[in-house]
Amino acid sequence: MSTPPGSPPTASIPLGHGQRWRAFWVCVSVAALTIMDLSKVNVALPSIEKALGASPTELQIIVSGYVLMFGLALVPFGRLGDQRSRRQLFILGLSLFTITSVVCALAPNAEVLFAGRLVQGLAAGIQMPQVIGTIQQIFVGKERGRAFGLFGATISIATAIGPTLGGLMIAVGGAQDGWRWIFWINVPLCLLVLAGVIFLLPRTRMPSASRLELDPIGLVLFSIMIITLMWPFLLTTGSPDDDPRRWWTLALAAVFAVAFAWWEHRYAASGRAPLVPFALFTVDSYRNGTLIATTYFTAVPALFLLTTLFLQLGIGLAPVFAGMVSIGFALASAVTAWYGGNNVARLGRPLVVWGVAIVLVSAIVLTVVAYTVPVGIVAYAMAAVMMVAGAGAGLVVAPNQTLTLAEIPTRSGGLAGSVGQLGQRIGTAVGTAVALSLFYAAVYRDVGAGREGIDVYHDAYAYGMLAVVVFLAVALVLGLVDLAARRRERRAGGSGG
Repeated sequence: MSTPPGSPPTASIPLGHGQRWRAFWVCVSVAALTIMDLSKVNVALPSIEKALGASPTELQIIVSGYVLMFGLALVPFGRLGDQRSRRQLFILGLSLFTITSVVCALAPNAEVLFAGRLVQGLAAGIQMPQVIGTIQQIFVGKERGRAFGLFGATISIATAIGPTLGGLMIAVGGAQDGWRWIFWINVPLCLLVLAGVIFLLPRTRMPSASRLELDPIGLVLFSIMIITLMWPFLLTTGSPDDDPRRWWTLALAAVFAVAFAWWEHRYAASGRAPLVPFALFTVDSYRNGTLIATTYFTAVPALFLLTTLFLQLGIGLAPVFAGMVSIGFALASAVTAWYGGNNVARLGRPLVVWGVAIVLVSAIVLTVVAYTVPVGIVAYAMAAVMMVAGAGAGLVVAPNQTLTLAEIPTRSGGLAGSVGQLGQRIGTAVGTAVALSLFYAAVYRDVGAGREGIDVYHDAYAYGMLAVVVFLAVALVLGLVDLAARRRERRAGGSGG
């Protein structure tokens, strides 16, 4: 296995079996807390809209602004974690996450809330690269597959249980201020996980005397590229008031992407460590796995959000019950993620392809169920389909993570994981914006045409889910292309031998 140019040096400290798994569970707790905040806020959007009088754009920023800052922080803090102490960055990120949770819980208006969410996203982006980097560093071989299997199971549970927890907090706190409890619950959870980091997370590297190198010009170009790429999606709500001029920022994103690539190649040619070593993408398994994860995560968070909105706005379910529809998804995905993580070394990419195919079919069936099943039992029918979707999802996340990082040196684990996570976060922001835009555009159109009741939300859900199905179909095609390439390589190796 070759080391991509620009990989930072690191000296690992050998850990015993107990120390490795203790570190693993601390890392997974951080990841679960971070990811759960992506999904549990979705269920509170109608409550926040009523309580604070938030506009569709402000609601969109509350969701996608978190993702934007999350994405911005991933790569630089992944690089920093590879060069310096991941433990210190865990402490910094968790402390900031705790403070911003208090700010969000006390927010007197929508402006303070989405400002708090932006900084909270930054805190999340500080933490997450350290999770992937630590797991990549302390586990090897089959044990790494098992670790990523458990990681995938935990993330699946956190993602799917988030809406249920959010709905429960709203039920406990009341219709007016229950959404604040979604942020208050973070405080004891953060403090508990922070104690685990301080007292249970062992040191995983020797002190480094090497000079800290963060490629400041690359960081500026990268930040502008990400902001201009994601900005129009942050302002896409489906409202007739959406300003079409916002799409011009995508042209700026293309310009800064070219400038960033040019600078990074020039920086690497000078013998220094670039912010993003493009040599990572010459590793087929890493490049293909990252593309699959990006398109998959463009679809799945939007699926959760659309289903929650349909059940609340269309069917009239209380937030807690709308959130509970995803519990089956969480349980099924936990089981199959564990299975996938333990068998990915034997079964490989077909696991991921079958998983994406199951989720794709489930998304189509969910749309059909929304249209055809009577209102009184539609939530139960959707819960059953979500359980099947969860079984497929568990075969995607953990095995794909293992396959994506299989040929990446441990010294680059934090950065490589960060770039992959960046793709997922950009995908989440784009997918959520596209799905919400289609959903609300259909609502505005049908209401303007004089339609009312459940029929309005049938159409809105179907239009939004169309985007989900398209993104999942792209992920499936990418998986099939990678699978075909692997088979050609094996045949070529066999004939060459």
